[in-house]
Amino acid sequence: MPKLPVLSGQELIRLLQKAGFEVVRQKGSHVSLAKGEFRPVVPLHSELARGTLRDILNQCGPSRDDLFEL
Repeated sequence: MPKLPVLSGQELIRLLQKAGFEVVRQKGSHVSLAKGEFRPVVPLHSELARGTLRDILNQCGPSRDDLFEL
């Protein structure tokens, strides 16, 4: 698997929305999204650490690799 890109929280939310996720709520600097049984929470940081990004993508289910093709 190639290296994950450096994304901001807002960029990741846009990618997830293109993949069919909907913003459910925001509490402070964290945004909850939902698509079926998958419910990732994205922090609104200017730059997400690669480990944080990897964990969020793992919460998104099997469509992880398809997100960057959108």
